[in-house]
Amino acid sequence: MAGLRDIPVAGVLRAEDYQRARKFYTEVLGLAEAQESSGPTREGMFMAGAGTMVTVYERPGLPAPENTTLGFGVPADKFDGLVAELRGKGIVFEDYDIPEIGLKTVGGVATFAGDKLAWFKDSEGNILSLATM
Repeated sequence: MAGLRDIPVAGVLRAEDYQRARKFYTEVLGLAEAQESSGPTREGMFMAGAGTMVTVYERPGLPAPENTTLGFGVPADKFDGLVAELRGKGIVFEDYDIPEIGLKTVGGVATFAGDKLAWFKDSEGNILSLATM
């Protein structure tokens, strides 16, 4: 058995307001809505690249985590253009200065070990990242 390496994976994020999160993931990030729950909880699945999925469920009162919850691998030649596009849609990139690991953002973007990285929050306060691959 190969374990889980050949099994598709989906990120799961909490939302204070599912409809607000749905609008963010479809209109701002451009993910395709794949499925919306008809059950007692408000949740949905959104398709990203290479068959990956993001599940968002409504859970009012649950605080957003303070760590990166979802990361997007971006081809190096598309990184700057994607950052500019997201800024144009109102995304504000976070600034970090973590000397103990040598990471510092400049204008919301860090260059770390030859890669570019940027972090931003979704409509629900979850921290998302972009990283060159």
